[in-house]
Amino acid sequence: MAEAYRKRKYSNHFVSKLSDSDTENGETQTWLEFALACNYISNEEFNKLNNQTEEVARLLVYMMNNPEKFLIKNAT
Repeated sequence: MAEAYRKRKYSNHFVSKLSDSDTENGETQTWLEFALACNYISNEEFNKLNNQTEEVARLLVYMMNNPEKFLIKNAT
């Protein structure tokens, strides 16, 4: 996200970095599934954290679909 934020001047770069963030979020979801399967976390903790990663995914997709709302406007 920090890299995407720094790339807000260029739509394609911004969306690319958001896509990277979405991929990393997906990896986090996978690790949560492993943690649950190995009994490192409870079902309750898994559900809480997984819901948060799903919300992050929704926000990232929204930002990728609407980059113009987040880009730096040219000051004239």
